[in-house]
Amino acid sequence: MSPRSDNQDDLTDDAATGADRSSDPQRPSDHVDGTPVTPSPRDEGIAQPKLGVVGYLRFAWRQLTSMRTALFLLMLLALAAIPGSLVPQRQADPNGVVQYENDHPTLFPVLDKLQVFDTYTSVWFSAIYLLLFVSLIGCIVPRTRHHWQALRTRPPKTPARLGRLAGFRTVAVTTETVTPTPTATANGGADATTGLPSVDRAVTSAMAQLRKSGYRVERFGDSVSAERGYLRETGNLVFHAALVGVLLAVGLGGGFSYTGQRLLVEGQTFTNVLGSYDSFNPGRWFSQSDLQGYNLTLDDFETEYEETNLDALGQATDYSATVTARTKDGGTTTSRLGVNEPLAIGGTNVYLLGNGYAMQVTVRDGEGNVAFQDVVPFLPEDANYTSTGVVKVPDASPEQLGMIGFFYPTAVKQSTGAFASAYPDTENPMLSLQVYTGDLGLDDGVPQSVYQLSTKGLTQIAGRQSDTPSISMKPGETKQLPDGAGSITFDGVKRYVSLDVHRDPSQLWVAAFAILSVLGLLTSLFVPRRRVWVKAVRRTGSEHGEFDLEYAGLARGEDPNLERAVADIAQRHMSDLGVRIAQ
Repeated sequence: MSPRSDNQDDLTDDAATGADRSSDPQRPSDHVDGTPVTPSPRDEGIAQPKLGVVGYLRFAWRQLTSMRTALFLLMLLALAAIPGSLVPQRQADPNGVVQYENDHPTLFPVLDKLQVFDTYTSVWFSAIYLLLFVSLIGCIVPRTRHHWQALRTRPPKTPARLGRLAGFRTVAVTTETVTPTPTATANGGADATTGLPSVDRAVTSAMAQLRKSGYRVERFGDSVSAERGYLRETGNLVFHAALVGVLLAVGLGGGFSYTGQRLLVEGQTFTNVLGSYDSFNPGRWFSQSDLQGYNLTLDDFETEYEETNLDALGQATDYSATVTARTKDGGTTTSRLGVNEPLAIGGTNVYLLGNGYAMQVTVRDGEGNVAFQDVVPFLPEDANYTSTGVVKVPDASPEQLGMIGFFYPTAVKQSTGAFASAYPDTENPMLSLQVYTGDLGLDDGVPQSVYQLSTKGLTQIAGRQSDTPSISMKPGETKQLPDGAGSITFDGVKRYVSLDVHRDPSQLWVAAFAILSVLGLLTSLFVPRRRVWVKAVRRTGSEHGEFDLEYAGLARGEDPNLERAVADIAQRHMSDLGVRIAQ
């Protein structure tokens, strides 16, 4: 949407018709300015006609498809995308959204109502997206039609006075400046006596030179009009059409894409089927057949911490997961999954989003039966990985058990008596549990979060609100629960990772359109749009057919190399004619 150089077009028209502007210092001496028209008193207070509905619609359409509006919408789209990088998004990080709600209970409802956690599918982002799309289409279509007509239009007629144009120079073709060439004389292109080239040969030679330089040429009598640089506008249109292609690829590709999250503990295996995802966000046209069969096993997770810089002690410098991937054809590969190093498998990209600790516990009920034995992931609360989690035991007897746990990788007791973690690695791991009994509400059919426990209607038997303190345990320890409710064994600690599985079939299309837009932009920036004229002016009264050759050019937009280009054309043309140019 580059602005039109209307002043350049006006200059071309004036040059072609021989018209002069009053401000032109080279205007002819016989030029007379027109008498200014004095407005009549009757013209004052003229009422303009009303636009009407159609007029206003046309005005709105022209404003929407203008370059200024498109640039504004493009800037607005970039600004609208900022919230998507500041707060977690439901499609990419649903656990992060839950954590944000816990950390900001007052601000969360406001942002949620504004659809900030669904930025890229929100009403306001989609509106900007669609308006930009319509604006680009409305801008490209008429410009393409105009450009196609311009490509089929003959170059403009040679201006009457080339002296007004850039790079103007004139060369005298006389008997003193011409060096006769045997080839020109033999071909009939020069006078056999004087060696002067004919006007026809000079014009024909200029046409050949300009055509060889990539110009479109047209002969008008004893002059040549040439133009080049339409590739500049072509590149501009390709650039904007490629932007539309990116918008289309993103919009349509999103309908066939899907994003799923899965929390995977060391030793566990994830299979790429719909039921294995913790959360799943399909596109509009998603089908289960799009899920290609493969599975991933988390073999190991390693974290490197800063240990030398005391100001950043304990901060994670790098972490990576070792996974074993198996495909339907039986192929097995072991790969490293790191930060910004996704694993490509089965048409999807698997990203490593986060990590934490999972507690391996065994719970026996009051009758001594194993009521629960599993690995429970805990969510980190701070940089030292103080983590919280919930253990729900609905099969316990005589009453169901619920536990709210706090895990400290490196437990230290503070002066207040509370525990905290002093380091993110498991230097002194400890698990603290608050225990409740009663109906957990799991049989009511209402879905519950695995990371939260509703204590409404439950009785606390261990913790701050009971006579028994919270149960503190080290790995390998077993503790009895109060009131004969059973026992719990802390079997050990494992690491887990949060995986994001993303399929986007439009990636290649987006990449292709992006490359095409860059190429189009470079073309529109570096290909000059210019016109060049070569004119033979016969000398009145010359007995030997002497004449002058005039050269000039005109650029549309900035072209610092125009004068040099005109000089090069003149140099090559004179060399071909055998004319010496005075230094």
